[in-house]
Amino acid sequence: MERLPAIPFWEALGEAERALLRRAGRVREFRPGAEPLCFEGDASTHVIIIMEGWAKVISPTGSGREVVLAVRGPGDMVGEVSAMFDRPRSATVQPLVNITALSVPAQRFRTFLDDNPQCWWPLMATVVDRMGDLGNRLRVHAGSDGTCRLAHLLVHLAELSLRYRPATADGRIQILPPLSQADLGSWVDASRETAARGFGELRDQGLVATAYKKVTVLDLPGLRGFVARCATDS
Repeated sequence: MERLPAIPFWEALGEAERALLRRAGRVREFRPGAEPLCFEGDASTHVIIIMEGWAKVISPTGSGREVVLAVRGPGDMVGEVSAMFDRPRSATVQPLVNITALSVPAQRFRTFLDDNPQCWWPLMATVVDRMGDLGNRLRVHAGSDGTCRLAHLLVHLAELSLRYRPATADGRIQILPPLSQADLGSWVDASRETAARGFGELRDQGLVATAYKKVTVLDLPGLRGFVARCATDS
């Protein structure tokens, strides 16, 4: 089974700590196709906490192709490491839907942590969790073909989506981040053709259904079984 991500930073805080951060920052709105939450290479000045909505973390390859590295949703932080250590942003974060976020200047965020040292724990949990995601991604990529990598990713996204919305009575799980098939293919380092074949195979087996920027997992236990067989065959 894919590892469920750690509790988002905002959810791990107490109400008093959230109130302190609200006073330290300001609420901002981001819309798809407009200003990203942050640009790769920019100087770090703010920590951004997503209150509502979903964003994708992307970076270009040497050929200019956009690669999806992760998604961020309600309660997640963006730019925390860059802001904490005065480093340039390591990726661009683009809204997938309308986003409401809390933007906190880096110095105020550091002061908040100094005054509330217990909040270091959820911050470190976030950092460690993302390092684990990277390690898991590299491990899966090294030992699986494109369809298996796609199935791994869809299990992960289905379990993430269950945190925010339950499955339907017949077990269907809508993947909440509205990613295109091209986005999902780039996330698992698969060409459009490979991703299309992978989705076709998973549809033929009755495991997923697809529409424009919409993927529904029809049979999560079956999809997990597909992933387990991939591990056995590799």
